[in-house]
Parts: sequence; C-alpha cells; structure tokens
Amino acid sequence: MDIAQITPILATAIATSTPLVFACLGETIAERAGVINLSAEGTILLGAMTSFAIAKTLEGSGTVPSLLAGFAGAAVVGAAIALIVALGTLTLKQSQVAIGFVLALLGASLSSFLGNSFVRIPGPTVPSFKIPGLQNLPLLGNLLFQSDLLVYLSYAAIALVWVYFYRTRAGLMLRAIGEQPNAAFARGTNVVKMRYIYTLIGGAMMGIAGAAFSLDFKAGWSHMHTAGYGWIALAIVIFGGWNPLRVALSCYLFGILQSLASVAQSSIPAIPSQVFNVAPFMLMILLLVLTSSEWVERVLKLLPSPLDRTASELIRSTPPAALGKVFEQD
Repeated sequence: MDIAQITPILATAIATSTPLVFACLGETIAERAGVINLSAEGTILLGAMTSFAIAKTLEGSGTVPSLLAGFAGAAVVGAAIALIVALGTLTLKQSQVAIGFVLALLGASLSSFLGNSFVRIPGPTVPSFKIPGLQNLPLLGNLLFQSDLLVYLSYAAIALVWVYFYRTRAGLMLRAIGEQPNAAFARGTNVVKMRYIYTLIGGAMMGIAGAAFSLDFKAGWSHMHTAGYGWIALAIVIFGGWNPLRVALSCYLFGILQSLASVAQSSIPAIPSQVFNVAPFMLMILLLVLTSSEWVERVLKLLPSPLDRTASELIRSTPPAALGKVFEQD
C-alpha cells in the first residue's frame, strides 16, 4: 500500500471513531470524578434510537432543526440515565457496578422495544462539511478536514476536556474528588454535588455518541444498532489511562483496527465476515490485557532508567483512587 491508499483508510477510521470519542470522553469525565457508569451500552443504544426517532418525526421541519432536536433528545436521555446512576450510587449508596449493569441491559431492551417502528427506514443524516483552507493542507487536509461538523466538534471536545482537566482550577478539583474526596471536601468542595454534575455531563455525552451513530456514521436504526460499542468504550477508558488525549488516541486505534478488518475482509473473502466484525473488539481487549499484565513491568525494567519511566507512564494506567467508592459527606 502507498500513501494514497493508506490516507483514505486512516481518514475513514478517524471519522468513524467520532461516536466512540464522545462516549469515552463522557465516561472519562464521570470516572475521574469517582463514578463508574456501566450503563454505557444501554445509554448509547437508547440515545441512538431516541435521536433517530426524533429527527425522523421532525424531518418535515427541515434537516438542521430535526438533527439538532435529535442530538438534544439523545443528550437528555443520556443525562436521565446518568441521573439514575447518580441517585442510586451517590444518594442511596448502592453498588455502582450493579446499578450500571442493570441500566445497560434495560436501555438496550428499551431501545429495541420503543424503536421497533423506526427499524430500517431512511432518515436525516448529518451533511458533510469541508473546512475551506484546511481541507487543502498537505496530508492533514485529506486526513482530518474533509468530513462533517460532528467530527470537527470531536476534535474540539478532546482539546477542551484535556485543557479543563489539566489547565484549570475546576479540572484540578474534578480530579481531586476522584482521587482524594476527603481532602477536596475539607477545602470546601461539595463532593456529592460535583459528582452528580460530572456524572450527568458524562451521561449526556454518551447519549450524543448514540446520536452520532444513528444520525451520521451508522445512519438509521435497527435492533441492537450499536451493540458492543458501550462495552468497548468502557475498556478504552481504562486502556487510555483516564487521560482524555490517550483515550481519544485509543478510540482512533480501535477505528483503525476496524478499517483494517474491512480491508482484510475484501482481500480474503474465504474467511467468514463474522471473524472480521469481531476482530477489532478482540484485539482491543487483548491490548488492554497485555498492558495490564505484570510481565509488561518486567520488560520495561530492562530499558534504561529514563526510558523505562516514560514507557511505564505511557503504557500502564492507574485508576482514580476513589473510583467506585462511597463517599460519606457530613
């Protein structure tokens, strides 16, 4: 393959990773605040169904208004599910894992039941939008700036979340309530209130991720339309070390694996298509397992001192210290 053949594959991989970027950034925000929202699978599915149903119903009012209403509806659904997670875990102090898992199953089932009348019918989709000037940049123009507005918003979201986390006082407090909630509380932070807020923001972004699927990258609606992406989003957050930039790069890696699987499928027709459909998920999980294994540390220790520390920081990930733990606020 030459550069002319590789560039379209990478461009497609980056563009189609956009829904995962929104979902993973949302989960990263929630988990950095100390809340595990395992409802991602159900949230993305229900968000996808809701956004398509709203956009299709309002299609007569114009493409842009119907799409905006669809994305807004998906965000509200995502925030509503996240509110249930927050209420059950922060106020009622029940298991975050159990509540999230039940909501994941409930959301998936509801999306199939409520979206039955919208299965496999055409609807509005996000139009392409090439940025004047930037689209003509050598290599980067074809790679990053010949898609649609949703893709460009995902770039902005990555940058904004990273800056918020590491360059603002509010971001410092966000990380504090996920690492040392008692210390944050001692400094006057309402830990429970802030965890509510960040959990809702994360849930809304997961809902938007669902809308990005059904109104753009996997246009339409069908039973279990985005099945598996919620679970892979949870894995990517771990693989990305709860760092917005690393999480986004992990999303793009998954997109590249999917694109390569599609190319391999057309090149090797003898192998069943199901193998290539599952391969990106399995490879991503394998990478997660490998980077979490003790042998990685042993290998890294063989490197010279400066390199082993840098490589360890890049590969290994440490969850927020208070992730999933109940905080008793007096």
